[in-house]
Amino acid sequence: MTPSFRIEELQQIQNSIKNPRKAAVMSLFYPNTLQNTNLLLILRKTYKGVHSNQIGFPGGKVEREDKDLLHTALRETHEEVGVLPAHVEVIKKITPIYIPPSNFEVQPYIGLYANPSAFVIQETEVEALVEVSLSDFMNDAFVSTKKLSTSYANNIGVPAFELNGYTVWGATAMMLNEVKELLKQVL
Repeated sequence: MTPSFRIEELQQIQNSIKNPRKAAVMSLFYPNTLQNTNLLLILRKTYKGVHSNQIGFPGGKVEREDKDLLHTALRETHEEVGVLPAHVEVIKKITPIYIPPSNFEVQPYIGLYANPSAFVIQETEVEALVEVSLSDFMNDAFVSTKKLSTSYANNIGVPAFELNGYTVWGATAMMLNEVKELLKQVL
């Protein structure tokens, strides 16, 4: 799910990446009211920044009080969507990813929220919840290549997921693809 231009860029800058900002996110699975499994994504608010109005996982940057990256992911998930850290069963961490446009290195985690309460969005950062059914997420028909224009490139072809009417691309798509491949091994 990595666009070809990004692979080339990362190869060129590999040795020059210094002091990336740290962040952590949670790939959160939970049962919906019909007891079918969903994956929670969020639509970020529109703001001046490279990740404005994009689909992502709940999560965010490391704060001084965070003990470690897992604490960051759980704290941010609580802040953004109202899920108490004690209610998340963390399954595993997956491959960290470097995001050149924002100079963030993001550590993703997979978690289960077995007994969900109603989500409560942080209105200053989250525009909407995007609750994706596991069956849609696992369906290869929802993966394609899209032409997009971003804050740093125009009309580029990127691998993407089409989920609930949203195009999910970039770092989130790369993380989603790893989660999907892991799930294929156990489902």
